[in-house]
This record gives sequence, structure tokens and C-alpha cells, in this order.
Amino acid sequence: MTKIGLSGGIDAGGTTFKCGVALANGEIIAKQRVDVTTPVETVAQCLTFFRQYDLSSFGIASFGPIDVDRTSPHYGRILKTPKPNWSHFSLKAAFEAGLNLNVVVDSDVNGALLAEVTFGAARGISSAAYITVGTGIGAGIMSSGEILGRPYHPEFGHIAVKKHDVDRGFPGVCPFHGDCLEGLTSVRALKKRWGDPIDWDANHQGWNVAANYLAQACASLVLTLRLERIIIGGGLMLAKNMLPKIQTEFESQLNGYLGNSIATADNLICTPFYGDDAGLHGAIDLGKQAV
Repeated sequence: MTKIGLSGGIDAGGTTFKCGVALANGEIIAKQRVDVTTPVETVAQCLTFFRQYDLSSFGIASFGPIDVDRTSPHYGRILKTPKPNWSHFSLKAAFEAGLNLNVVVDSDVNGALLAEVTFGAARGISSAAYITVGTGIGAGIMSSGEILGRPYHPEFGHIAVKKHDVDRGFPGVCPFHGDCLEGLTSVRALKKRWGDPIDWDANHQGWNVAANYLAQACASLVLTLRLERIIIGGGLMLAKNMLPKIQTEFESQLNGYLGNSIATADNLICTPFYGDDAGLHGAIDLGKQAV
């Protein structure tokens, strides 16, 4: 099946690449998930999907670290990563060659943040952040209407956090920093301690531990940048009990400082308007903006 004048994009996560095709109004009409294996195999499966459509633009919102400096000769290339075989692989070059289109690349969280600011949970807000919690943890941050960190991107998942009491003997899973935010709170880290969160019951201690660390992350952003909105997405946030736990823990940690209240936390910290598709919408929008 071929449709003309469509926009394509990939939310390139550490576990799966979510591929999508959208109409001019942004409605996604086709999606496919591709498991991440080797770069060659993963890209080949994605291209098989996209070649069904006559695309006019293409964007990628990718896991990091990745070169997002559009003036760099290595723009669109994955930097040194613990993910086997992916270090120094150029997503931009691979998909440009495969689709014969100009490909725009940014971080997965910057893409999701742009989508939420344009039409989603941060619409009309000039200072916001998008945190994703999945295989890794990352954040895109906007202050006064500008994405921070350019021509690079933040590596917020590697900030230090205060260890929860139950984690005193856990070294963390980050190969670079051990017990940083990602090393303690990513789904990979949670699985290492307690198995897959999808199998936890509502009273599992892992929910409270993860909420504690994510609340610390939110507090760091608010105290540093006084953001108006923090959107937390990713696989872990599909659990409905996570958001209220983070909001409550955030209030407890700030302990009334800045005059915050539960109502303020409810307004400040939220999940994405686009749900699990925020990164995909962002990737598609990146490509369309370039055109």
C-alpha cells in the first residue's frame, strides 16, 4: 500500500524502535515496533516497513548519547554506548541511504518534549521537562521557550541521587557511574533487583523506591530551573500507581519549601498527553519542521 505526502518517524529506544507514518494533520495511520538487535538488522526491518509509503519527511528521536549538533560532521551518529554494536553507528546516514530523504535527528526526550509542548501536556508553557524512564533514563529540558543543552543534549539520567535505605547494598547497573539515577531507577536496574515491574503487585516495594528517586530528579529540576511542568513518560509510567506516588514523594521531599502543595504537585508533574506515543509524534514532527 502506498500513500502520498506522508511523514515518517522513529522513536528509537534502547529496546525497540517504534516506527510510524502520519498524515499532514499529525494523525498516525500506521505503526510498527522493531526489536533492537544489531544496527544492520534493526534498520533493515524498519526500512521494510517505511518503504510501503511515499514519505515526504522523516525524523528520528533516538536514545543517547547521540550527536545532535546539526553542524557536526558526525550529526546523527550514536556516541559511545554500553549497547553492543551501536557505538559510532550513524542513524542519519543509514536511513538517508535507505529512504533517499533528508533525515532529522534529535534525542528521544527532546522529540517527546517538542511534541508535548506543541500539542500536548505542556502546550502554552515555556519552561518544561520531559523525563523518560525505560531501559535508560533521559530528559529533555526547555526553559524560556528554548531547548537546553544544544548543540548537545542533557545526560540527566546520570545525575547523582541519594540512595534509598533498601538500596544500601545495591551498586547500580550503570557501567560508567554505578548508582546514578539511571543506574538505580531504569527498568533495567529495577529488574536486576526485583524482576520485571510488569509482574509486581500494587504493594511491591519497588514502586516506592522508584518514586523516591524520580521525585528527587523532579526536585532537582524544579529547584534549579523553576520549571512549570515536568512530564514523565516511558515504560515504567504505564503503571497507573506511579504518578501519584511520585507526586506525593516530591511533596514530602520539598517539605513545604517554596510553598508547594499537593495541588501544585498535581499540576506540576504529569504523564504525557500522547502517552507511549510521545516520542513517535516528536520524531515525525522533527522531520516535518525541517521540510
